[in-house]
Amino acid sequence: MSNFSALPENSRYEQACDQAIAMCNGNLRSTIKALIMANEYLEAELEELQTAIAAGCAPADAPRAGSNAA
Repeated sequence: MSNFSALPENSRYEQACDQAIAMCNGNLRSTIKALIMANEYLEAELEELQTAIAAGCAPADAPRAGSNAA
């Protein structure tokens, strides 16, 4: 995806929606399915990281990247 940081909040989300739909050839059902799958993947990654931190395998105060979440 391209850099959305320069766009106003609404325009950024509108453009992200348009790109997601275009990537699924205009099929809204496929777009929603892909977004749900991506969200489930990210939730699983987060759970793994939280488990690693709780087990002491990763520093809890590790630097974090800036949030660009849509």
